[in-house]
Amino acid sequence: MSNIKPETMVATIEELDSKGSGQAVIWRENELGNPKKLRLTIPQTLLGEKVKVTVDQPDRRRRKAMADEILETNPERIAPPCPHFERCGGCVWQHWDYEGQLKHKTDHVKKALKEQGYDPALVRDTMGMDNPWRYRNKMEFTFSPEGALGLHEQGNFRKIISLETCLIASEEMVEATMEVADWAKDHALQGYDKDKHEGLLRHLMVRQSFATGELMLAVFATEAPDAHSEAVDDLMRRVNEKFPHVKSLLWLENTAWADRTQAEEIHLLAGRDFIYDEMDGYRFRLWFDTFFQTNPTQAQKLVDLAIEMGQPKETEKMIDLFCGVGTFSLPFASRVGTLAGIEIVESSIESAKRNASDNGISNTTFLAKDARKGIDQMLESFGHPQLLMLDPPRSGAGGKVMRRIGRAKPERIVYVSCNPDTFATDIKELEPFGYTLDAVQPVDLFPHTVHVECVATLTLNS
Repeated sequence: MSNIKPETMVATIEELDSKGSGQAVIWRENELGNPKKLRLTIPQTLLGEKVKVTVDQPDRRRRKAMADEILETNPERIAPPCPHFERCGGCVWQHWDYEGQLKHKTDHVKKALKEQGYDPALVRDTMGMDNPWRYRNKMEFTFSPEGALGLHEQGNFRKIISLETCLIASEEMVEATMEVADWAKDHALQGYDKDKHEGLLRHLMVRQSFATGELMLAVFATEAPDAHSEAVDDLMRRVNEKFPHVKSLLWLENTAWADRTQAEEIHLLAGRDFIYDEMDGYRFRLWFDTFFQTNPTQAQKLVDLAIEMGQPKETEKMIDLFCGVGTFSLPFASRVGTLAGIEIVESSIESAKRNASDNGISNTTFLAKDARKGIDQMLESFGHPQLLMLDPPRSGAGGKVMRRIGRAKPERIVYVSCNPDTFATDIKELEPFGYTLDAVQPVDLFPHTVHVECVATLTLNS
């Protein structure tokens, strides 16, 4: 055990890390009198702020600590409106004026592109929200071993913060969540203990369509509902009486050690096993495990931008890579001759086919396949696309997929990204194939967090 005593020091925030926390460097002397760097991570601080901080083991190279006092304040600092902000890990920037958040996100995209040799002037200002609150249509809450329902504590995955409210979810979603929390407490139902792998209740997923108003409540538990019939009957009664918008009430068995919202058995308690949502005038069915954009207001902007920047034509063939359930496929399909969607998740492809059928769209082909192999197969059966779109996960598409796209030589590429860093390295792979980056439009889908989306277009040089 270290004999080094905690030390209080003054630090200046020089940058923000990938999680939104302030970074500072303190230079000190070691036992030989040589300079030694101590890098500090200080959450809930902003650029340029001077803070007093107590470090528990100042002899280490890196330490994380909360500020004791802010000595000099960034003028963009505001009072966070949520009572849980200082502890809850759901938002990291509620203490930052929204315009400041947007500027930082623009700078992040510019920096990522500049590091790959692109002109940062190609990046437009980030498109924000008129009202950056109550924007999420899906939330996943966790039960503590004591049965409380909430979100993980910031920086501590094992600690659950019991919530009274959540300002980024719709009010009806929060009300339904609080009702489930009360129900679990009234029946003294034990939450799941990750260390002991004991307990009943694991998670509550709440999702709501802002277009139709329909709600889904999905309780994840380690046992079947018939083992707790009295409590389950009471849950059904409460939901039926108080939340008429709940069109899907699910009890999902999950005994896996992995702490994810997955299910081995699905029990439908009331309604149907999906809800209806809408995007760009198209109707989608959403199951509990369906990926769908969680900010519908800004997602609509993404779709509009992708269409505007991609300039689809009725005579063209198009490939939609990482197509999911067809969020972009359906709007584009009505504007091109034929469209082929590729997605590795088979359930998403089945949903995409069903969504196309539900909306009377007949010029689409969907393939459940790995992206790179899927492109090869589609090029053989579908033909050469003039327009290709990709919306990869946060890890990016990767060099092999990007080079395969380059060899396919579509005239135009629309890249929708949720990670500026992987986006920048991905598109760099297209340069040897003759592609020029035309424009990048960042869009803020997750206010008060570090995340930023982008829509970009690249054109094949003639």
